[in-house]
This record gives sequence, structure tokens and C-alpha cells, in this order.
Amino acid sequence: MASSQGSPAMSVRERLADAALTLFDEQGYERTTVDEIAERAGVGRTTFFRHYRSKEDVIFPEHARLLEAIRDRLATSSHATALIAVSEAVRLVLLHYLEEGELARRRYKLTSRVAVLRDREIASQAQYQRLFREFISQWMRGEAGTGESESMISLRAELMAGAVVSAHNHVLRRWLRGECEDPTAEVDEAMSEVVALFSPREGAAGGGATVVAFRSGEDLDTLIPELRKLLSDGR
Repeated sequence: MASSQGSPAMSVRERLADAALTLFDEQGYERTTVDEIAERAGVGRTTFFRHYRSKEDVIFPEHARLLEAIRDRLATSSHATALIAVSEAVRLVLLHYLEEGELARRRYKLTSRVAVLRDREIASQAQYQRLFREFISQWMRGEAGTGESESMISLRAELMAGAVVSAHNHVLRRWLRGECEDPTAEVDEAMSEVVALFSPREGAAGGGATVVAFRSGEDLDTLIPELRKLLSDGR
């Protein structure tokens, strides 16, 4: 089998991923071996295992690194900025996939048709959801005057964490299918919907307003009148 070393600008890790996905397309995931991937990438077997533990690991992004980045972002937040931290953590994950570009799309097509890879992807999503659930439950416990039981807090945290992951996945899949031109704007909008569903229920406790801010290209003088109008309309 002829070797294909890819673009000179590609790292060894990227060459291995490209070779693996090409072989998976050509002859199927199950029939492709580590030795064939290494040969196609123009490296030895030892080099393959220096970068990946198995051919399955070639398919997926570095979830451990992404989870750590999420933890770091959440850890820098205060109680008042917890919801913004959750939204920005979701954006971090989305941006990683966007930076992968065509590699992410090739992975999506492969996992859609290989059951063992799809199962691993589901397990990875559960890790993200657990991390968000733990953070959100702590935030909800810190909400003064909620009067909610521990079981209700746990339920709401689980529901919100599920909504967070679902919002991210909805936008990501739209982008992977070529249905979304501005995924970062869409994920911000999706997260604002999630936040609106699970923000503290001031209306039931006697009024007030919650404003959740996201990054915008507009200057502050333009945004403030719009915010005032929105708050006024919501009274």
C-alpha cells in the first residue's frame, strides 16, 4: 500500500488522523489496522502509539484537554457570573470543533455509521454533562431564597446540564451538516434560551429582572437603549 504523507504543513498527529480517516472511508473502520494507518501516514508503528493509544483514539478530539479547559473557565467565575461562565465554556468546545474544520466533518460522517464510535461519542457527552451538572448544582445551592429542596436542586441542575449539552450539540450538528453560517452566534442564542429557562424565578418571588450579557460587536452606547427597551417591554 502506498504511503500518503499529506501536506508538508501537517503535524505527525494530523497526518495520522488524515491517514486513518482516509482508510476508514476506503475499506471500513473495522478492517483498518494501526499498521496500515502508520504506513499510510509515512511513519512507524512506534510513532503511532506515541500519539494515540488506539485507532479509535484517532477519531476523537482530546476530550480530557477540553474538559480541563471547561473546568478552568468555570473555576474563574463568581456566583454572579456563573451563567456567563457556562455559556462561554460551551463556546470553547464549539470553537475547538470549528478549528478542526474538515476533520470534524469527516469524523461526524464516520461516527454516524459506526456503532462503536457512536457509543464512545455518547459516553464523552455524558462527561461534559456531568461536569456542567456539578457546577450548576453548586450555583443553584448558592441562590438565596429559592426555598428549593436538595432533590429539586439536583433535578433542575440535571435538566439544565442536559439542556446545555443539547444546545451545543444542536448548533454543532447544524454546522457539521453545512446548515449554519455563523455557529458562534447561534450557540450564543441557544445558550440565552437555556439561561432564560433556568434563571432564578424572580417573578414568583416578587419582581426583579435578570440580565445575562454575551459578547457583542456593538458599542455600549448602542446596547444600553436596547436593553432598557427590552426590560421595559418585559414588565
